[in-house]
Amino acid sequence: MNVRRCAAALAAAAVIGAATPALAATPSPTPSVAIPAGLYGTADPTYDGVWRQSLALLAQDTAGVVPADRAVAWLTGQQCADGAFAAFRADPAKPCDAKLMVDTNSTAAAVQALTALGGHAAATGKAVTWLKSVQNADGGWGYNPGGASDANSTAVVTGALVAAGERPEQVVKGGKSPYDALLTFALPCTGDGAGAFAYQPDKQGKLTANADATAAAVLGALGQPLNASAGKATAKASGCAAPATPEQAARNGARYLGAALAKDHHLVSALPGAENQPDYGNTADAVVALAAAGHADEATAAVRWLEANAPRWAAQSGPAAYAQLVLAAHATGTDPRAFGSTDLVRLLNATGPAPQKAATPKPEASDTSDDDGSSTALWVTVGAVVLVVLVAAALFLARARRRQQP
Repeated sequence: MNVRRCAAALAAAAVIGAATPALAATPSPTPSVAIPAGLYGTADPTYDGVWRQSLALLAQDTAGVVPADRAVAWLTGQQCADGAFAAFRADPAKPCDAKLMVDTNSTAAAVQALTALGGHAAATGKAVTWLKSVQNADGGWGYNPGGASDANSTAVVTGALVAAGERPEQVVKGGKSPYDALLTFALPCTGDGAGAFAYQPDKQGKLTANADATAAAVLGALGQPLNASAGKATAKASGCAAPATPEQAARNGARYLGAALAKDHHLVSALPGAENQPDYGNTADAVVALAAAGHADEATAAVRWLEANAPRWAAQSGPAAYAQLVLAAHATGTDPRAFGSTDLVRLLNATGPAPQKAATPKPEASDTSDDDGSSTALWVTVGAVVLVVLVAAALFLARARRRQQP
């Protein structure tokens, strides 16, 4: 999932048939609303406040950081009475009404973050109930309730269901589950983009490969949340097979992503009419997807590329971008505090209220780093023996002096 600065606008476009994926954008220099206390970042939160807050909290938790109470309270305060979340509510004290555009992506991201943090079962339970209530008859979800299902939205909701302890295959509408919906976006093994996922079919029902949708759908098909860990190492797939099951579709998608990253180690922006440029967020998401699918080794070069190039992008884009890089580091077993020469966790923490606790790096290994405790026991034993010898010697000398006395 890329930084969703324009998610609401894209959702509105989808209503009239557009199927353009969200992309990273430069934060607005003049926010149209005041930045609330507790919210991460200083850019206009109108279209991505809940999304970026959720990713920031999720990444902090994944990195062992306990977020500030007010940061968590800001997120929970955004929830509507029916359980849904909008992209941003400037006045949380005002009840949600029909004019407020709630969406599945913000709600699903909030569920994943709050579930990871723990202690928010009531809020996440209401959110999951709402998500189930707006599931489409094909088993999937669109960005807005009632909108046509798309791969990205279906995948992030699937991750939320899993995080909340649900079994996605049992969350059905019209006899269809989220996995059934994801399979409808999977491209066949012939033609352009073989094995990839599309965001949505076009008006003629044609599927066009989309790397952003593929990265999201691989996680969704595997039943993994945004903070997925590396899956069991799997041999590089030699070819594509018919996507008859979610697992096979995920393998095909991972194969597509691996091939897309093989040349330059990064993905490019695919906006119609836009000049090709590196897509840092999509590359980070592809790394997570590859690792979750058991291909962390194929993501290594992309991680090195991100280490060298992505920190400047994250500094411009804000907390969600830092969060994406933290999650990519986590999925591949890379230290987010030493991401190249960048401490991603420190920089993420600096975009919002100071956390309650930041996990400290592990102490540097020493020559005894592999000690299993036996050396300590040995020295204790030696010390005890020496002590016994000294005591015995003292008693011997004392007796000798007594014998020598008249």
